[in-house]
Amino acid sequence: MTENKVAPDGPPGMVLRQMALTTPAGELGFSSDSDFPRVYGVLMDWYIGEATATVMSMRDGTASLYTTSTFGIIGGHGHEAVRQAAARYVKLAARYVDSSKVVTEFPYPESGKVYYYLLMYDGVRLCVGDKSEIERGSDPTRPLFAAAQDVLTELRLITER
Repeated sequence: MTENKVAPDGPPGMVLRQMALTTPAGELGFSSDSDFPRVYGVLMDWYIGEATATVMSMRDGTASLYTTSTFGIIGGHGHEAVRQAAARYVKLAARYVDSSKVVTEFPYPESGKVYYYLLMYDGVRLCVGDKSEIERGSDPTRPLFAAAQDVLTELRLITER
């Protein structure tokens, strides 16, 4: 994994995103098993106007929304619907390992692209989607985008309660 390149006093969402991308699975208490043999977490980044949003999920149901602005949602793990959506998102991400590439740096996507960072037990892989093709339904990453949106919906619902 790479060093954390975001200043510890930087925007909270950016710091938390970098921590998720650079903390080894073992430090989080995750190891490969039959339910999650290759992927233990996934982050989806996409550009939304003035900011970039990141939907992060881990195999244990931890889920958060980070942004490059001041908005975010942290702590979805305490809600069953969030945990289930997060676990589904991570399991689905494992299907994209073979179409992804190993990365050691974690930039945000440019406008029009969607980045999916697959957190593997031995590193991080990147899968790239095209936002307009996702919206048309023709991008192969559309199911992964939809699963991340399901997590985001569950996070939004807990903040509205």
